Amino acid sequence: MSNEYALNESINHPRRSLGNRYRTQALKFLELVDENELNLQWAEKNARQSVLHDFMNDENWKVLLKIIILTDDEKAVRALFEDFFTILGRSPEQLSQLDGINILDSAEKIFESTLLVDPLNPDIWWMSVGNSKKTLNNFVKRMKTLDLTDYRANILFSRRLERLRKYSHEDIFLELSRFILAQRPNNYEAWNELGRMYERRQEFDLAWNCYDQANTHYPRGKILDMFKDRMNSRLNGGQISNWNIPKTTDRGIFLDKMRSLATPSNFEITEVGDDINEIDKINILRSEGRVSEAFFLARKIALEGDEGALQLVNDLMEEMNNV
Repeated sequence: MSNEYALNESINHPRRSLGNRYRTQALKFLELVDENELNLQWAEKNARQSVLHDFMNDENWKVLLKIIILTDDEKAVRALFEDFFTILGRSPEQLSQLDGINILDSAEKIFESTLLVDPLNPDIWWMSVGNSKKTLNNFVKRMKTLDLTDYRANILFSRRLERLRKYSHEDIFLELSRFILAQRPNNYEAWNELGRMYERRQEFDLAWNCYDQANTHYPRGKILDMFKDRMNSRLNGGQISNWNIPKTTDRGIFLDKMRSLATPSNFEITEVGDDINEIDKINILRSEGRVSEAFFLARKIALEGDEGALQLVNDLMEEMNNV
């Protein structure tokens, strides 16, 4: 991303602008609470909208938390923390550590402490990580244990990986991008970025597989067609001698590898036996909520011409998009 594009994005990003607007409105209603108690409800409504439109701005969360504390609703405060922990890829069960604590009195301190460890802003996060080899290794290990199926968590960690790529940690970017995409395959922007990295490294088969995934989830972007055009230009210009689209078997191997990464390493899973057919496996995975695994398996079977698997691919894509 060019500096000019990044600047324009920061100025014109519609959801970020709406988040700022709703937060400003929330603060205005908060100032008027003494005049009319209903203003507290309007403040909360606007604060929730600010988080909805821009969940990566910690100021939106702080304002919402402050307002909820004023409503004296402990359950709502705990619900906010559960949502916040989900975005950070953490298990909401960690809140059980706060049982017996007056969370209304300590909520803001807990929130600030969490932000110090896990900033939402990717640039602030990067400053906290820096180029420390030990810190980066710890991040790699930790990320492999996180649940990033929530679309917000997936976006948050995608932004963090963009910083790793920007500061020349390409190998870590490549490794961890797969974990992000394995857990939420419909993140077509992340597929596209991963494909571009492989393309720059002239690993064209891997690039094609990534663009193929991106195109599956965002066909109107014509991402795969543009890659094919670039490859034809390379061939015609003599930059490479020959290249062909990966074979079905190689594409299947790629999908198998992605499926193996779809569940965090510290999650307990039920093994699906080899004595049942693939369609039944897909349905079992789906019934257990392992939608990403089911998707990659369905895509692999669909490559072999199974129309039933192709329908399951479409069903699973719709399911992922609705979560």
